[in-house]
Amino acid sequence: MQPQRHVTGGGVDGREQAVEEGVVGHAASMATPPGAPPGADPATVPQVAVPERVHAFCRRYGLRVPVLEAPMAGACPPALAAAVAGAGGMGAAGVVSDPPERIAAWAAEFRAASEGPFQLNLWVPDPPADDPGPIAAAADFLGRFGDPGDPGPAAPVFAEQCAALLAARPAVASSIMGLFEPAFVARLHDAGIAWFACATTLDDALAAQEAGADAVVAQGLEAGGHRGTFDPAAAEGTAVGLVALLPRLADHLRVPVIAAGGIADGRGVAAAIALGASAVQVGTALLRTPEAAIAPEWAASLDGLAPEATVPTRAYTGRLARAAPTPYVRAWAGPGAPHPAPYPHQRALVARWRRGGAGGVDRVNHWAGQGAALASTDPAGVIVERMWRDAREILG
Repeated sequence: MQPQRHVTGGGVDGREQAVEEGVVGHAASMATPPGAPPGADPATVPQVAVPERVHAFCRRYGLRVPVLEAPMAGACPPALAAAVAGAGGMGAAGVVSDPPERIAAWAAEFRAASEGPFQLNLWVPDPPADDPGPIAAAADFLGRFGDPGDPGPAAPVFAEQCAALLAARPAVASSIMGLFEPAFVARLHDAGIAWFACATTLDDALAAQEAGADAVVAQGLEAGGHRGTFDPAAAEGTAVGLVALLPRLADHLRVPVIAAGGIADGRGVAAAIALGASAVQVGTALLRTPEAAIAPEWAASLDGLAPEATVPTRAYTGRLARAAPTPYVRAWAGPGAPHPAPYPHQRALVARWRRGGAGGVDRVNHWAGQGAALASTDPAGVIVERMWRDAREILG
């Protein structure tokens, strides 16, 4: 399914001129490309190395640069999304934990700060996994860190989140951990909202395309936080790096492919485009920015973190995700540690122990992609602009 150009909260049509002056007509602000005559005016030098698919993607979504903020739940304040959009990219928020009123408030705050496009991401719920044995074992293990607090509020209702997303009218709704139902996809497209589906294998990507996805986010194993493996039990067995995953998807899909995982500077952006991506999605690269305003201990854990030091873990949520190796995370991989409870029970248990003030439980999830050592403390807009400027210079 190929919807018409969207007239959304992102104001795509109203940004056509800015887009043409950005990605497509960017030569005037570029350094002279390699191979050009010495002293040549960059505005007169043809810029042909960036594939047309990148220009087309940017035109469609009202972007000046093909850089999307990853929708990181709990780490995407409107200020960060607005900074990314202000630099010509697309802002985002992961709203898996947000009730409808919080989704509406985030969208309103973003729009007060930016006229750019944004993406909202929802998790497709896992099948129920209510075996009491693993849940009890995980709770018993958490007891070594301290006492639990109260059970807390009930998790948001997925159907109500979907309704709130439609009401917020983002430029893009994205899914992770599965596919949206056909009726919801139809409602998105009727509202002029595009659907991006996260995938970690070609089979999942093809399923998303056939279900009506407008683009597929190829999530390599380098990605911080959760990857969108449809089968929660298969996550460890589908750990494919982005360099292998990206061309495999690009060679077999009709829809654009967005690269995610380990991309933290212009070299990564250029490599992704060379491998077939129409755009990139970055998360860890933005976590140390002042706009992200993450917890100081999380930011410190990212500083200089080597790629091989990051670890895949189920310790925070029960779903496999890449994180920094904190003592809490390492404890779940130690001798005698049980398997974490399945999602969403592990997430609920960890939240309960945090409410109890258990000192040994990380106050926040320390998600970390393998590009963490490249993450800068510069403002987000500076990072996004630098990524694309450096990528353009590499592409020639």
